Amino acid sequence: MITQTKFFEIFEEKKKKRSLFTKNLVPGKQVYGEKLVNQAGVEYREWNPMKSKPAAAIMKGLNQFGLKPGDKVLYLGASSGTTVSHFSDIVGREGMIFAVDFAPRVVRDLVSLCEIRSNIAPLLEDANKPETYRDKIIHPVDFLFQDIAQKNQADIFMKNVEMFLKKGGYCLLAVKARSVDITQKPGKIFNDVKKFLRDRVEIVDYRELNPFEKDHAFFVCKKR
Repeated sequence: MITQTKFFEIFEEKKKKRSLFTKNLVPGKQVYGEKLVNQAGVEYREWNPMKSKPAAAIMKGLNQFGLKPGDKVLYLGASSGTTVSHFSDIVGREGMIFAVDFAPRVVRDLVSLCEIRSNIAPLLEDANKPETYRDKIIHPVDFLFQDIAQKNQADIFMKNVEMFLKKGGYCLLAVKARSVDITQKPGKIFNDVKKFLRDRVEIVDYRELNPFEKDHAFFVCKKR
């Protein structure tokens, strides 16, 4: 039986293992080959924690998430739209996701996704230069998520938080330790990022993502 979790529009099924789901905004359509399950006339899409860092963080016991129906979202590092599609399910038709990526190939995939999901707007932009897309986003946004494999990923995160996120809004950061400094131990990098963020935002939850994502950490923050 699929049941509601403590998070808005995120569901779970507990059999031999726990599985996460979101209600499919576009019934009958898959995005990345995920399992579709129909229960009591409602179609759910399985949210794979091996392919989505927010799902991995929830599986690791996350206590706060912050995304809710109707939210305006800035998503940095959207790639081909795996996690974006689940955010699309959660925010629903009243919400909107501004999905930013700088790689033309994956933005083409995003454009295809937007043809069936009207609450996603793809942006071919460099998240390190938020001033170049400021006029394309209805801001302030309610929620910001970043999943970018760049050395200065914490700096990029804060630039966008300061420019786009409303006061009190949730901002989530997936940190890829090996992209910051391959010579340092991941634990030290995570601690350095934690110190950097503490001076700028309120950290309300933190999880390391092993075994779902090696050498990754997940921060849930709120803008002061």
